[in-house]
Amino acid sequence: MKKRSAIVLLNLLLPLAACNPNPRPTPEPVPRPRPATALALEPSAAEPFDYYLLNLSWSPEFCHSHPNATECSQHSGFVLHGLWPQFNNGTFPENCSTEPGPSNPAAYSDIYPDPGLLIHEWRTHGTCSGLSPDAFFTLARNAFHSVAIPSTLSHLDHPISMPPSQILDLFTEANPSIPRSSFALSCGNNYLTAIEVCLNKNAQPTPCGPIRSCRANTVRITPP
Repeated sequence: MKKRSAIVLLNLLLPLAACNPNPRPTPEPVPRPRPATALALEPSAAEPFDYYLLNLSWSPEFCHSHPNATECSQHSGFVLHGLWPQFNNGTFPENCSTEPGPSNPAAYSDIYPDPGLLIHEWRTHGTCSGLSPDAFFTLARNAFHSVAIPSTLSHLDHPISMPPSQILDLFTEANPSIPRSSFALSCGNNYLTAIEVCLNKNAQPTPCGPIRSCRANTVRITPP
């Protein structure tokens, strides 16, 4: 089946500029979060989904076709795209309720400076989590912070190419508490678009199951 991130990118609203007709895919960029105090979260074990897919988009692919976007002046690398409930059979729930999003979206401007994207992520994915808006976005923020970016990619200053397996090796080495089976890599036309991490409902690593990594021989990575 299609990669989970590709399906979501094709269905994002045009005003959010999360999909692009150009050959290279364009994930929605968001500045890297700052540390934040965690809320006490209860696991949503009764919710009818199996695990979360944490999508960390490589923002230079968005900035390639949107160079004048405000976010691009920050020259970010990996940014939070979303935390998405998934089923073990490879499908996923969407738009599970009409519950309104957080009363103060600005509280999450560190991870979603575009309020429109925050609203989209809540309506499409957060409503399926069984969590309140504040608990959901705090969980997303904490999950994002839990993934260390390899120094090879966090300090990239020139284009490089490497096999997907090598990129996943870098993430496994930088995150010894996350097994290789919990990582997946997304690409489009041999360009890196995202790293994905499979997490259980307590935001702990879990095997990705049906989520497949990019099958390109080599992946091109452009610097921020």
